[in-house]
Amino acid sequence: MSSRQTILVVEDNKYQLLLYKQELSLEGYNIITAKDDSEAVKKLQEHAPALVVMNIIIPKMDFFESMGRIINERKKIPIIINTAYSCYKDNFMSWGADAYIIKSSDLSELKNKIKELLGNTE
Repeated sequence: MSSRQTILVVEDNKYQLLLYKQELSLEGYNIITAKDDSEAVKKLQEHAPALVVMNIIIPKMDFFESMGRIINERKKIPIIINTAYSCYKDNFMSWGADAYIIKSSDLSELKNKIKELLGNTE
C-alpha cells in the first residue's frame, strides 16, 4: 500500500522503539526509526516522513540543537515530543513542537495526536 504515511520515531530505548514500531504499523503507518539525532537527520533526508515522534533524552545529542536541525531540515513536518519527563511540558512551545505527550503504556493519546496532526481523523 503505497499511500501509507511515513513516521520517523526517534527513541534511545530499543524496547520502546520496538513497541512504537509495532503499534504504529498496526495503525497503517510506515515506521522508520532512529536512535540518536545524527541518525534522525539522515533518515529525514532519506525518507521525508510526514511526522516525527521524538524523545527528549537521547544519547549523543543536545535536544534543543536536534530540534532545530530537524525543523531546519523539514520545516513543515509536525513534531511530537514523547517523553517520560513531564517537567519540560511548560517549555515545549518554545521548542517548536506541535505536541507534547507524556509516555504511557497506553499509546492511545499518541495515536490520536498523530491522526490529528496528519489529518487522519474520522
